[in-house]
Amino acid sequence: MSGLEGQRAVLAAKFGAILPHLDERQRRLLIGAEAQSLGRGGIRAVAVAAGVCEATVSAGVRELGFGEAPLGRIRRPGGGRKRVVDLNPAVREALLTLVEPDVRGDPMSPLRWTTKSTRKLAEQLTRRGHRISADTVGDLLREEGFSLQSNAKTLEGKQHPDRDAQFRYLNEQARDHQDGGAPVISVDTKKKELVGSFKNNGREWEPKGEPVRVGTHDFPDRELGRAVPYGIYDVAANTGWVNVGTDHDTAAFAVESIRRWWIGAGRAVYPTAGRLLITADAGGSNGYRTRTWKTELARFAAEAGLAITVCHLPPGTSKWNRIEHRLFSHITMNWRGRPLTSHEVIVESIAATTTKTGLTVHAELDTTKYPTGIQVSDDEIAALPLTRHRFHGDWNYTLHPETPQHTMINGTADQSPANSPRPLPPHSLHDPELTGMTRHRLSELIGTLIPELERQREQTLRTIRGRERLVAPGTGAKAKLTPADRILATVLHLRKLATVNLLGQLFNVSAVTISRANQEVRPLLEAHGHHIAPSTARFRTPADIATFLASNPDQSKIKKTS
Repeated sequence: MSGLEGQRAVLAAKFGAILPHLDERQRRLLIGAEAQSLGRGGIRAVAVAAGVCEATVSAGVRELGFGEAPLGRIRRPGGGRKRVVDLNPAVREALLTLVEPDVRGDPMSPLRWTTKSTRKLAEQLTRRGHRISADTVGDLLREEGFSLQSNAKTLEGKQHPDRDAQFRYLNEQARDHQDGGAPVISVDTKKKELVGSFKNNGREWEPKGEPVRVGTHDFPDRELGRAVPYGIYDVAANTGWVNVGTDHDTAAFAVESIRRWWIGAGRAVYPTAGRLLITADAGGSNGYRTRTWKTELARFAAEAGLAITVCHLPPGTSKWNRIEHRLFSHITMNWRGRPLTSHEVIVESIAATTTKTGLTVHAELDTTKYPTGIQVSDDEIAALPLTRHRFHGDWNYTLHPETPQHTMINGTADQSPANSPRPLPPHSLHDPELTGMTRHRLSELIGTLIPELERQREQTLRTIRGRERLVAPGTGAKAKLTPADRILATVLHLRKLATVNLLGQLFNVSAVTISRANQEVRPLLEAHGHHIAPSTARFRTPADIATFLASNPDQSKIKKTS
């Protein structure tokens, strides 16, 4: 065997052992390095020994000659098969049209009403002439910022215009009570729980393959029924008290839960307290429209000798109630994945709830029956020792342990009797505190709008009659409201001081008449550029307005707000 043949045999053996373990680029570089080491004729010798063409060996030599840093990949950037989206750019827009039919302008998308999985998206795109796989669809969606998302409970519906103002007022009341050493509690009813061997959401560590067996259906057990946990969270002490009822979630049950907290814990923690602030949701057993809630609170206030102030969260904001994320959420996490097989299990699970921030919870069972359908008359409500605050008296009010001698205006005392209705004096509705403008400014506004209002009314009557009037102006049936009163009623309505029913009482007309006056005057106000700013005061009865005006006798310093 000649020297050249022997050299080729050695190279062939080496390449046979090494090349199968290398990728394309690594093989090219290895044979290129061997060709360089052999010198003249090395490219041909290596090509024969490795079983490749000489061009491949030459490519390896050139790559070594470039002195490039390791690429970390087999092919250079841009090498290999092109992506579907590069070959067919329209596929990206077609995909977005399927996943966002409302945004992308394709309301008739076949996937509008079905699950938009990558498999179904790929099928629809292929039918439209865009051949693509489900994996590629997933890659494109991630590139466009999509991910698998569940529904998020964030929409609260239409927000009340005084939503933020009520939160600020509630915080001021809480700060005032806490600074004075008075308790501030957040109350609410937790979700009713089925008692028995029913599935409870969440997971718990159990031996593998041995989950806790529960019923396949969630039909309430007739004997065990449901548990109704009503919670009281003490904001300052960071403690919870849960009264677990077995009957109905009524206002009487809610107040009884607060009573048990006060007797069992609150009275000992706040021995000198003469006031109590309760923050509650706007609806449910402790809602601001629930009459039994107020009558039961009045009874408790008399028993405990406490002035109980209630501040309700604005409608639709129950998730902001502190008890939800300071107490109830921890209870739910504590018993997750555990069937609530008895009332004892529920009570013990609640009582065992703690947090690293020091939360402790007391729980007890309440087997008392709480009947529903209790009616409270208007006279009973009127007789309550209740004073409404100046700001949103329907949401903020105080129940006194006995008939109060003073009304509450923004938490301060007013020296007028609370339950003595006062007749409104003449022209009291022209008060700047009610209209938001000085009396002189109101007179100018009325003087400006009356001629136009009368012309507009005459034109409306002419349209209804279909002809000119046959009698002289001023004769015939009189309007229920004078033009000046129609303008004043509209201003008060736009100020959102009272409902149309209360305005009807004040002007001695029906609510329909007030609404019609508003329809006539409002366009004239807008045409003249008059913006009536809403007030923060809210009234329900004429007595509320009388009390409000009596607490603000000096109106000379009131500035116009419109």
